[in-house]
Amino acid sequence: MKKFFLSIVSIAVLGLGTSCSGDDDGPISNDDDGGQGDIIVKNGILTENETWTSENIYVLDGKVVVDEGVTLTIEPGTIVKGEQGQETLASALIVDQGGRLIADGTASEPIIFTSILDDIQVGETAGSNLTVEDAGLWGGVIVLGRAPISVSGDLETAQIEGIPANEPYGQYGGTTPNDNSGIIRYISIRHGGITIGQDNEINGLTLGGVGSGTIIDNIEVVANQDDGIEWFGGTVNSSNLLVWGCGDDGFDADQAYSGTISNGLVIQGATSGSGLELDGPEGSSATEDSFTMNNITIIGGGISSRTADFRDGLLASLNNVLVYDISATSTIRISGEDSQTEYANGRLNFSNWEIVLPAGVANAVDLLEDAPVGLENLFTDNVTVISSPANATVGANLNVFSWTLASQNNAY
Repeated sequence: MKKFFLSIVSIAVLGLGTSCSGDDDGPISNDDDGGQGDIIVKNGILTENETWTSENIYVLDGKVVVDEGVTLTIEPGTIVKGEQGQETLASALIVDQGGRLIADGTASEPIIFTSILDDIQVGETAGSNLTVEDAGLWGGVIVLGRAPISVSGDLETAQIEGIPANEPYGQYGGTTPNDNSGIIRYISIRHGGITIGQDNEINGLTLGGVGSGTIIDNIEVVANQDDGIEWFGGTVNSSNLLVWGCGDDGFDADQAYSGTISNGLVIQGATSGSGLELDGPEGSSATEDSFTMNNITIIGGGISSRTADFRDGLLASLNNVLVYDISATSTIRISGEDSQTEYANGRLNFSNWEIVLPAGVANAVDLLEDAPVGLENLFTDNVTVISSPANATVGANLNVFSWTLASQNNAY
């Protein structure tokens, strides 16, 4: 991979403000780890192993890239803030192929990625000035691995969305199913998803070709302007995921993702897209694989967006799903002839769904969109209508999300 490097600056300040823009005294320390109580500005490619500590706040000034062969360790309780910047100047943390991120937080000390505009301070788990309505204030977190993907032309690798094509990083995909990009656990990603071009935004957490050797567990994404979490191929298993108030889809999987997603909660907001947007493979049948989602809860927020959209020949098993607080237009769409064929052939299947019907909808099948006549029973045979979420026997275990900002704000 072609390399480039931009300066890494450590700036010490008397107080932990929310922005470094007013500090004109210049750097007083060249120690990458800084001293206690510093605001430490990072940019460019990290070419050596680093540890970011909870005593400081780290600011992403543009793209910060964990290079191939480099490990970035972020201690529990650390706060990372993304600078403002439009389009190609958007800030983001990117783990390139062959790099590793060890961001292993805890329930009591989660690692928080947020905007520079957030007034959260060292030792806190929430600021006071931003709400779930504040989205698109910075980029997000992007992890790129070498696990298989399925793209047009059966190419082995591709350039991830959210990174301009002319950048010397951003490739993902390969032939290593057990590829290891590190540990990402007890992470809260807030107020991101800035647009870098038309129909090209950064997701809260983007997983491109991430392999099964990577740990993705206890992740929260709040107020992202684009999708909450998106899997582009890869084999990584992901568990205990919460997405709240995002501007597009909650969980989005593409390009023959083939892992298992377990225990997920999507809380839709006023501008959300689909709770689930799941696409099939883009390449040939030789690259097709299926994935599984178990124990998922979708809270519709009473808005008109879709509950789920299954597209492009999706191959998946969707089990133990609870849906409630949806509107009469919150449909479950099986989109296109290829998806309908997989549905009819049992390679796209539903098992143990429970739905609280919205006012004006008499039967669960009325929520099904685009399924050919005669296939509705494949859906309704596996759906139970319940009167209240209190009566549910399926869905996510919400107790594991007590550490999240969503829980603190009584979002569910």
